[in-house]
Amino acid sequence: MAPEYAMEGIFSVKSDVYSFGVLLLEVVSGIKISSVDRIKDYPNLIVYAWSLWKEGKAEDLVDKCIVENCLLDEASLCIQMGLLCVQENPDDRPFMSSVVFNLENGCTTLPKPNHPAYFAKRNSDMEQIREDILNSKNTMTLTVIEGR
Repeated sequence: MAPEYAMEGIFSVKSDVYSFGVLLLEVVSGIKISSVDRIKDYPNLIVYAWSLWKEGKAEDLVDKCIVENCLLDEASLCIQMGLLCVQENPDDRPFMSSVVFNLENGCTTLPKPNHPAYFAKRNSDMEQIREDILNSKNTMTLTVIEGR
């Protein structure tokens, strides 16, 4: 889900582009966005992919199961396009028609992606508060019913 939609309820044509970018990164890497067990030092796939990209090691993101059967140029194109789609500023993200065109035609002149948007790991204090609320012995709730 695009951060601008999740945080502010703002939905645009670029919101779907963000989701598609996440999907591209998941397919190429074989890692779900929320899988932290395979990327231990990173809070999520987007941060991991961005880190590898900045270090010039984007090819290391490619899933070991497909690396022998795919062209690394195509995998790199998918990674770069995925990172372009998850940029923090929605105006910097490409339109979906441009994404499809560039992927179908194997474009080699894509711009460098800017910093991606991602959610930080939850604060452990907030997790503890949430757990305390869920495990509360207080079974009372307060509900205010209001008409439209």
